[in-house]
Parts: sequence; structure tokens; C-alpha cells
Amino acid sequence: MRTLILVLLFLMSLGTFAQSRMYVDRSEVSFVSDAPLEHITATNSACEGLLDPETRSFAIKVPITRFQGFNSPLQREHFNENYLVSRTYPDATFAGRIIETIDLNVSGSHVVRAKGRFTIHGVTMERIVPCKLVVAAEGVRVTTEFDVLLEDHAIRVPRIVNQKISPVVRVRVDVRFKPVQP
Repeated sequence: MRTLILVLLFLMSLGTFAQSRMYVDRSEVSFVSDAPLEHITATNSACEGLLDPETRSFAIKVPITRFQGFNSPLQREHFNENYLVSRTYPDATFAGRIIETIDLNVSGSHVVRAKGRFTIHGVTMERIVPCKLVVAAEGVRVTTEFDVLLEDHAIRVPRIVNQKISPVVRVRVDVRFKPVQP
């Protein structure tokens, strides 16, 4: 959380950012855990974030408790209380920069890489994530898929349920950044 706040403050302090900033207007972040005994999927449409097209810098926050669609209410409760510990670590964040030099003010489709700091369950890791960007009049749409290794983020799965929870979770992101109106 501290990383996201620092990145957002930095972005807002940039002179050009005030003129061209974009915010998350629509989002869908989902994950899939495909283990031998259970398939778990959940979706979240409550992301927040900012993008500076001039510097290609961004920050996104995903509130953990807003994931929906588990197989049961008890599964959702275990996700929040036992695995992601959402009272202590309420958000997942990704803050960084698009590596490739592209003009996000010109319409078109681009395959790029986003490099930044991904934080979940209080553990931050540097990540490079492949993304597809579609720049259009209504904003910049970003889609990506990447894997998260639970042990990389100190998410412990008890042996008794290790056949029900995959050690690698597939994350899908589809967000649209819309220009801030002056």
C-alpha cells in the first residue's frame, strides 16, 4: 500500500501528469486456481488506478475483499482470512512503467511489457508482465495474463488442502483507463 501511495504522489507531482492523467474507469481482474481436486475462480471489478500517458507510468490497486464468484461462501472466507489475510493486507498493487516507447495519445494496438513492483500478501516482487494495449478515443484498454507462485508471496497452503489449491494461480487483467476531464 505504501508503494502505491508513493507512486501516486510521484505521478501527481509531475507537471505533465496534471494535464494528461487517466484513471481506471472499468476493470475486471480474475484469478484461477486449477488444482487436482478443485477449480477455483473469482473476479473483482473494483480496481483503482492511474496512468500517465506521457511517462508511461501507472499504478493499480485491487481490493482483495472485493473478489466474488468462489465455489462457496466458506471458500471466500478462507481466501480472505487464511490465505490472503485481507485484514492485514487489504490490497494487491502493481506500480511501474511501460518499457516500450509508444505514444499513448495515438490510437492503435500495441504489445508491450510493463515493468514494476507487484505486491500481494505484503510481499513485493519486481515483475515484467506482457500486456496488450488498445488506445482509442474512449481511453487505453490494458489486458494481460500472468502466473503468481503462491510461495513467492509467502501464501501458505496447509498440506490437508494442497490438492484443492494450486501452488500457481493464473491472473487475468482487463482494465480501461479513461482521461480525466479538466
